[in-house]
Amino acid sequence: MMSVRRRGTDGLEDGEMDHLNDAQTAREPSNTKGDEKNIAILFFLYLLQGIPLGLSAAIPMYLQNRGVSYRQQAEFSLVHWPFSMKLLWAPIVDSVYSPSFGRRKSWLIPTQYLIGLFMLYLSGNVEGWLGGGDVAPNIGVLTFCFFGLSFLAATQDIAVDGWALTMLKRCNVGHASTCNSVGQTAGYFLGYVVFVGLESAEFCNTYLRSTPADTGIITLPGFLYFWGVVFLVTTTLVALFKTERPCDHPSHPEQEMGIMQTYHLLWKIIQLPSIRTTVLILLTCKIGFSACDSVSSLKLIDAGVPKEKLALLAVPMVPLQIILPLVISKYTAGPKPMDIYLKAYPYRLLFGVVAAFLVWVTPFLISGGVVPLYYYVLLIVSYAFHQVTLYCMFVAVMAFFARVSDPAVGGTYMTLLNTLSNLGGNWPSTLALWLVDSFTYRTCSVASVDNDCSSADETQACVEAGGTCNISLDGFYIESLFCFIFGWLWLSWGRNKVKELQRKPDKDWQVVKRRNSRGSSTALMWRENGKPPNWYSNPDLWQLLFEILIIRVKCQGHPGGADHTTVDVYTTRHWKETTLQTRGCEKNILPFKVFAVLDLKCVVSELQTSGHAPLELR
Repeated sequence: MMSVRRRGTDGLEDGEMDHLNDAQTAREPSNTKGDEKNIAILFFLYLLQGIPLGLSAAIPMYLQNRGVSYRQQAEFSLVHWPFSMKLLWAPIVDSVYSPSFGRRKSWLIPTQYLIGLFMLYLSGNVEGWLGGGDVAPNIGVLTFCFFGLSFLAATQDIAVDGWALTMLKRCNVGHASTCNSVGQTAGYFLGYVVFVGLESAEFCNTYLRSTPADTGIITLPGFLYFWGVVFLVTTTLVALFKTERPCDHPSHPEQEMGIMQTYHLLWKIIQLPSIRTTVLILLTCKIGFSACDSVSSLKLIDAGVPKEKLALLAVPMVPLQIILPLVISKYTAGPKPMDIYLKAYPYRLLFGVVAAFLVWVTPFLISGGVVPLYYYVLLIVSYAFHQVTLYCMFVAVMAFFARVSDPAVGGTYMTLLNTLSNLGGNWPSTLALWLVDSFTYRTCSVASVDNDCSSADETQACVEAGGTCNISLDGFYIESLFCFIFGWLWLSWGRNKVKELQRKPDKDWQVVKRRNSRGSSTALMWRENGKPPNWYSNPDLWQLLFEILIIRVKCQGHPGGADHTTVDVYTTRHWKETTLQTRGCEKNILPFKVFAVLDLKCVVSELQTSGHAPLELR
């Protein structure tokens, strides 16, 4: 393996030379020996993160059984927004810290302590805020508290994501994403499915108890108290016994930026014409699914389906959710990943019609409060179909983000696109919940009371007259029709826009501009971080490197021979992987993957001795 020993001319400082030894390990296969404890810690930190997210998904079901309006449900749905907006404060988390305590621990420890204290406080007050009987739920306080929990969990996510890069050995960094997905899913499952099931007296009496009881095995205050204590204890253990080693390798260029530089970079990305079109697409593409995704499950609870049974529908979906991305990714790996997105879009729109039909037919299928088994089978099949369309679109759009993101600022670029995608799903869902009551028409069952129950006073007047407010037209069906029509209109417009974006060249997505002209400076220009050396983007030099590298590999006796080998060039802030072949000199450039290190000074020397013109390294 060739090694770099370059100082001054390539921007590598003496202190960065130690990283090259670590870089050698990147080509090693994953070896978890010695990292077992770190992987377990990461998994548990992500699991803790999923607990408040699962609880935030469970609370709307309790509110629905307590007779809250859909406008109040819309207010509570704001608790899901912090994970869609964490990019707004992520630069602060990355840049402000105590070096003596640790870059990530500076945020992780206080954040998790606050989550634990929040949960302990909630455990003593949440029952009163949820209301019951004649006491109305205090939606404002509940929204504020759970929004705070989600905000803290999102901040913890930023810190843990960053710590994972240095906690694990370089050859095991790939396990961080597994810890993230598996741990957060497990935490969400505990906070949502397990909690809703064990809190239900009906579920516990049917499946877990021999002697029936009036309450479930656990209660919401008890669940919050338990996990509050777990947060406090585990955070203390991490603070005392888990040290954080400093990040001694340049993984992403934005990690070297200050707060204002990062915000400036985000603004420059948004100013790209291609990104502006992408923003418009991401913020509008999910409007057609909003009624189905946000309202249908609550309508099923209104129709008599037990909330714990709805939560348990997630269990048979777990294997499907694991398999689907693996299968779909085979079809999104090419240059046009969004073709799958466009093909799945109309089927997901059609599922909105199916969901509306299920809501309408449910009261007729439930007899005497008993839900037949075939109804649950129907729900599972429908939900599975929905998951297929959802994952086709999700995997496709993630593949598209990965393809168009500028590798020079890949982390910031991808995070921005993901944030916009999540926000594009949240705001239509909140709006759909908010408008359900406005589109719903009611009448009082007492003919002498001439009102439409459109306000709390009119509803009270109807009840005092001995009547009830009956729904004559449910706003959910109006919204479903609107979403279906809007979705088809969006598809007729968006199909061409998406295909046009897929055809755009890489330069239309680059925020770090390159100038490529023979005989002139072709330096990669960084307005924030300075300029790397000219050889980085010099096409003439790359072509000469292709020729000389085959000679060097032969002389080194590389096992790959001259037919196929992989060599990386270490630049100021980036890795470039180049696959070389004797015939055709095919180039496959990927960022941040290290197989070997090349001393460019030696290459220039050999190029000159081979009769090539001198090349300047700046």
